[in-house]
Formats: sequence, C-alpha cells, structure tokens
Amino acid sequence: EPSAELLTAVPFSAETRLSGVDYQGRVYRKGAVDSLLAFVGLKRADLAAPLSREIDKIAQSGGTPLLVCADGKLLGAIHLKDVVKPGIRERFAELRKLGIRTVMVTGDNPLTAAAIAAEAGVDDVLAEATPEKKLARIRHEQNDGRLVAMCGDGANDAPALAQADVGMAMNDGTQAAREAANMVDLDSDPTKLLDVVQIGKELLVTRGALTTFSIANDVAKYFAILPALFASIYPQLGVLNVMHLSSPQSAILSAIVFNALIIVVLIPLALRGVRVQAASAAALLRRNLLIYGLGGILVPFVGIKAIDMLLTALHLV
Repeated sequence: EPSAELLTAVPFSAETRLSGVDYQGRVYRKGAVDSLLAFVGLKRADLAAPLSREIDKIAQSGGTPLLVCADGKLLGAIHLKDVVKPGIRERFAELRKLGIRTVMVTGDNPLTAAAIAAEAGVDDVLAEATPEKKLARIRHEQNDGRLVAMCGDGANDAPALAQADVGMAMNDGTQAAREAANMVDLDSDPTKLLDVVQIGKELLVTRGALTTFSIANDVAKYFAILPALFASIYPQLGVLNVMHLSSPQSAILSAIVFNALIIVVLIPLALRGVRVQAASAAALLRRNLLIYGLGGILVPFVGIKAIDMLLTALHLV
C-alpha cells in the first residue's frame, strides 16, 4: 500500500482537464487528448499513427478518448463510454414539436460530442465547454429572448445553473451545483428536466387559457349588462342589445348568477390544467384562441340568456 507521504493526488478540474498522482518521484496523468498532449509538450501530429487512429475511432463511436502518460511519456488511450438513456431520443422529438430546442453542453471533444448528439437526437451541441463557455451560451440564448432550462451536477455547471431561468441540479452532484440551482432532483435523473419543462409548458398554457376565457367572458357580459342598464338613457345603445333580456334587473341578476356558475366550472380546469399536445406554438395558440377565446365569448351569451329566461319563467324578477 502506497505511503501517504509519497503520494500526491491531482484532482480533475475544468481548466486543466487532467487528473492523476505524483508517486515516489514519478508523475502519472490521465485526461483529455489535447490537454494531455499539451502537458507532455506534444502536438497531435506527433502521435504515433496507430494511437491517433484509435483516438479517432473512439471519438467517432461516441466515446471519450483519454490519454495516459507517465513521466511525460504516453502510455496509451482509454475508451470512456457515455450511456444514452433509452427513449431519450423520442422525448427530445416531443419537445421539438412543442418548439423547445435541446442543447447538449459537454467537455468532450467535438467528434465525441457530435456522435453522442446524433445518438441522443439533440438539436445543437457545445463541445469542449468550460464554465465560461456554458455561462456565455446561457446568456446568449436569453439575450435572444428565449427562456433557458439547464440540468447539471458539477461545480463547473454552477455559474450557468444560477444564470438559467430554470436550473436543476442532481442530488449526487456537488454542493456548488445544488446551491446554484432552483431545484434539486433527489433521484439524480437528468431526464427529469424534460418533465419539468413539460409541466412548466402546461402551467403556462393553462394560465393563458384561463386568462383568455376570462377576458372573453367579460366582453360578452358587457353586451348583456350595459345595453339593459343604459338603453333608456342612451337609446343609441339599443343596437348593442342583441340578447334582448327581459329587464335591467334580470340582466344584472342573470350576469351575477352566470359569473358564479362559470367560476365553479373553471375550478376543475384550473386544477387539472390544459394538456399540451405535441404541436408547434402557433398551432397551440390557434387551438386555445378557438376553444377559450371564441368559447369564452359565446358561452356567456347562451348562459345569460338561458338564466334570464329561467328567472322570468319563475317570476323571480
């Protein structure tokens, strides 16, 4: 067992992209290809042809090639393989239909990043990302008027997680990431961010639907109340009395009763929410305007008129 006095660990960092140990005067390092080559003072062209081909083969297959050296001498390459979760490609496709883009941000080299991105089906990729590059990408998307949701677990992700509109850290991630994020996933499942985005989209659409319906209701109720109240004072308002309610008293009472009933009807919708279908933002807008906008205008006309006829038949006004 190595003595603690003779062994010095060198932890990995986003700046060096290297890790290793110094043991009994010998220097062992492992890390990204470009970083390790710079550490030993070599260029990519100085690599032996078999090693260079193996590095390219690993990267093109979607793995991460790591070089290992001892005392400044290259020993070989390691194939580090990232596992893409099953079904993630299909989930990204659903988000794309909703108008949401997915960007993979990784410290891998461009070849590896491109292969993983193609396997996962993401829309864009940022390779060899440092904390500064991650933060700059978040700010760039926000400056273009987009909302950004980000998932991360490392200290390198902390600045970008704090800048993102929605930041989710993994429970098994670093303390810095958990403190910078808006929420922490106890299951440490990065795909949970997709559920968060989906729920956020449904909440936004539900709020828009309820607001649209409420405004449309108010517009329709003005046609019921105002002409009935002021037609005797301003005969010109008679052209707006399209509902022909029995009396001003009936118009006011019918509108009040309708307003109380419609609130009860909207409570289940508010609690259940509006389900967001896999469609573009423009298609969702047209659908909600048709259902909750046009519906919000027509329902009060029918409802208030029906209540007015019922009150009149029961001789309550």
